[in-house]
Amino acid sequence: MQDKYITVSQLTRYIKYKIDNDVHLNEVFLKGEISNFKAHSRGHFYFTLKDENSRINAVMFSSQTKSIKFIPQDGMKVLVTGKISVFEANGGYQIYVSEMLEDGVGNLYIAYEQLKKKLGEEGLFNESHKVAIPKIPNSIGVITAPTGAAIRDILSTIQRRWPLTKIYLFPALVQGESAKEDIVRQIQKADSFGLDTIIVGRGGGSIEDLWAFNEEIVARAIYDCETPIISAVGHEIDFTIADFVADLRAPTPTGAAEMAVPQIQDVMNYLTQLNIRLNKVITNRVIHYRERLDSILNRNIMKNPMVMYQTKEMLFDSILERLKYQISSLIHLKEKELIQIQSSYIFQNPYQMIEKKSQYYLQLLSKLETLSPLLTLKRGYTISKKEDKVVDSVHKVKKGDLLDIEFQDGTIHTEVL
Repeated sequence: MQDKYITVSQLTRYIKYKIDNDVHLNEVFLKGEISNFKAHSRGHFYFTLKDENSRINAVMFSSQTKSIKFIPQDGMKVLVTGKISVFEANGGYQIYVSEMLEDGVGNLYIAYEQLKKKLGEEGLFNESHKVAIPKIPNSIGVITAPTGAAIRDILSTIQRRWPLTKIYLFPALVQGESAKEDIVRQIQKADSFGLDTIIVGRGGGSIEDLWAFNEEIVARAIYDCETPIISAVGHEIDFTIADFVADLRAPTPTGAAEMAVPQIQDVMNYLTQLNIRLNKVITNRVIHYRERLDSILNRNIMKNPMVMYQTKEMLFDSILERLKYQISSLIHLKEKELIQIQSSYIFQNPYQMIEKKSQYYLQLLSKLETLSPLLTLKRGYTISKKEDKVVDSVHKVKKGDLLDIEFQDGTIHTEVL
C-alpha cells in the first residue's frame, strides 16, 4: 500500500526534470520590476521579479553580471532573458537570468544619475581639471555627424564670426549602439592634431537619441583629452554627462561656435580701443620724459658744469693740506723721540751701564753666599734630618729614631738612644 507514496524530494526532482526538459522554458523572456535585490560578495545577483499580480525569484551569476551596464536597484523595470528551473532545497521555481536590460526611459534616467554620481565622486567634473578655451583660436576640430543642422550651424557661425580660423571636421556617429566607440575614436584622433579647441556635439533629440553622450567611455575620453573641449549636445534644456566633463558646456551647437571664436567686429573694436589707449600712453610717456629732460637741463650743474669740478678741486686741496700737516706733525714727533734716545746715558757711556750691572750682580752673589747652608757647614755646624726633613727641635725626635747628620764633607746615619 505504501509503494504508491513518494518523497517530497522525489516529487521536486521530477518537477525539476520536467521543467528543465521543456523547450519552452529553456529560454524565457520576462519583463517586470526588481524587488528584494541583493548583490552577493561573490558577484551574484539575487532578486525578485514582479508585476501587478505575480512574482518569481531570480538568480544571475557573476559570469553574466559583468556584462550589465547599470546597477540594478529595487523598483527598476527590466527585461530579462533566462531559463526556468526548480531550486530543490525549497521546491520553488525560479529564473536563472543570463541577460538583463533596462526597460523604458525611466531606467535611462536612473542609469544617467548613477553614472553622474560615480564620475562626480571620482572628480571628473571638478573645475580644477578644466582648461580655459582660447579666445582667438587658429584651428578648431568639430566632432559630429557630417550631415544635419548641427554641422551647418557650427560652420556658418564660425565662418561668419571669425573666418580666419581653420575648421577640421571629424565625422562621427552620434546615435545608435556603435556611436560611443566612434565618438571616442574621433576625440582621440582630433586630440593628436594639435588643435586649439574641439567641439563635440549633435542636434536635439530624445534621451535615447542623445544617449551616446551619456556613456562612460565618452566621458573618460573627454576627460583624458589634452585639447580644450566644448560640449554642445542637444538643446539648452538637455544635459548630458559629456556636458559635465567638458571644459565648457554650450547650450546648442550654434552656441558652441559662438563660444569657440570671437566676433570679428568685436575684435576690431577692441583693437581700435587698444590703439587709442596705446597712443595715449605713448603721448603721456613722451610728455613725461620731455619734462624730466627739461628739468635736468635747467639744473645749475648742466648750465655751469665747471662748478662741479671746482668744488671737487677745493675739496681735494683741503684734504691734501690736512695730509701734509699730519705728515709734518708725525715727522716732528719722531724727531723729538730720536733726540731723547740719542741723549740717553746709554748712548753716551754704555760701559758705565755694564759696570753698574756688574756691581749689582756681585752684591746679590754676596748675599746668596751669606745665606747658603753650605757656608754654615764649613764653619763646623751640622744639619740633622729625619726622613729627609730638617730637625729644628729636640722635641721632634724620640728614642729609636733614625737621623741623618750632614757635615761639610759627608753624612752620618745614627740612631737616637
